[in-house]
Amino acid sequence: MLRAFFTGLGLLLVLIIAVAGFRGQKSSEPPIEIFPDMDHQPKVKAQVPSEFFADGRGNRLPVPGTVPVGYEMPQSGADPFPDEGKYRTVRFSAGTDYFNTGKFGTKWGTGIPLPVTAQLLQRGRERYTIYCGVCHGASGSGNGVTSQYGLVAIADLHQARLRDMADGEIFNTITHGKNTMLGYGANIPVDDRWAIVAYVRAIQLAGAATLDDVPPDERAKLEALPQP
Repeated sequence: MLRAFFTGLGLLLVLIIAVAGFRGQKSSEPPIEIFPDMDHQPKVKAQVPSEFFADGRGNRLPVPGTVPVGYEMPQSGADPFPDEGKYRTVRFSAGTDYFNTGKFGTKWGTGIPLPVTAQLLQRGRERYTIYCGVCHGASGSGNGVTSQYGLVAIADLHQARLRDMADGEIFNTITHGKNTMLGYGANIPVDDRWAIVAYVRAIQLAGAATLDDVPPDERAKLEALPQP
């Protein structure tokens, strides 16, 4: 039995070596493709003519309202990230400054490098819901839907370690990920990452707020309400 096995193995090795020996040889004949995969597709390549369409062009005009790659439509209302032209550029990390890295030199920085407005927080809430809420939960307590399917070690954003973490380090975690969390640097533009950081700070503040954090005029209104 073993003799037959080793004989077959030897023949297989000889076959592999014989086939590999032809690699790099030049021939005018088309190559033999055992697994052509998707090398040959019935598709129209860019900038080539086509008799299929009446105008003879393979490329078709974009449908009305098409957004160019690397841009997005302006946000409704006042845009906190104004750009020239009809579309605004989707900015992904490209520089080495605090806005793009969350660092001042080699140290994490703190501060949101965008005007913290209601619109920015609303944008942060939307992006947080899309990308973060599935794990961290709507309140940031780490009880998202994935925790019901066996995903463990989801960070509770209200723990002291994360409340004390620099804004730049949170930005970096969103960009590059940490532990079981994958990075979102290729999916979330820089502006939206900072919007998420601002919203995370908002829900952290809401989770640990006391009556002393309420402005005096608003606190007076609360204290004037009838007590149960």
